[in-house]
Amino acid sequence: MLIFKIFRRPEWNAFRDAGQTAGAPVDLADGFIHFSTAGQVPETAARHFATESDLVLVAVRPDALGPALKWEPSRGGALFPHLYRALRLEEVVWDKSLPLGATGHIFPEGML
Repeated sequence: MLIFKIFRRPEWNAFRDAGQTAGAPVDLADGFIHFSTAGQVPETAARHFATESDLVLVAVRPDALGPALKWEPSRGGALFPHLYRALRLEEVVWDKSLPLGATGHIFPEGML
């Protein structure tokens, strides 16, 4: 199982350069890094990045994050993964561009 984080390209570039990140501005404001499961990430993209095209989708193994990863209720009571520490670059399994198509974001083939 993988969990996913969507970054804007400048956020991803800063993460790559620094080797770790405390997340995007929304993460900093909330005090944790927001992740989504494969089933949740399309709605996350549509809800929070609807008109943005230069995005990067990052995959992480939840078991690699240890006890700082908490599953907490969010939209409609669904449990979302939240990381209460910085994410390290070595914890990223893969990163892929998440382009915006005519009907929404185009996720990597076979991911959903």
